[in-house]
Amino acid sequence: MKPIDSSTLALLDLRCPRCHQGKLFSYPAYNLTKYAVMPERCPVCEVVYEPEPGFYWGAMFVSYAFSVACFAVGGVATYYLFNDPAVWVYVLMVTGFVLVTAPITLRYSRAIMLYLFGFIPYDPKYNDGRPADSGPQPSPRKSPLKAIA
Repeated sequence: MKPIDSSTLALLDLRCPRCHQGKLFSYPAYNLTKYAVMPERCPVCEVVYEPEPGFYWGAMFVSYAFSVACFAVGGVATYYLFNDPAVWVYVLMVTGFVLVTAPITLRYSRAIMLYLFGFIPYDPKYNDGRPADSGPQPSPRKSPLKAIA
């Protein structure tokens, strides 16, 4: 896979903030039972995705901002699509819109929290596809003990 050099594009693609290659989430967003499951570490560079216990509690504030935006967009769309309907139509439409976008909202709020407050800088040396700390691999040597046995 070609590495992503831009942190913004890596964030939008939900990739690791250090290597921009490892996925932040283990399952697709449409898997409604596991859409929030994150691996403990990046599969490419081994950076820890949860810098401290309870780190993602702060993502609630980011998620709140996304929900307010969903309410605004849903309300305006309902107004224009249904020509100023009754209040119950607004409530149903906006609630449905927020529920449909909840998995994506959670994912992007966690990713934004990790990128902005995780203090994990981008490091292009991890873009070669090797796991972290692998370095050049030495050639395998035969053990002298195995030769005796």
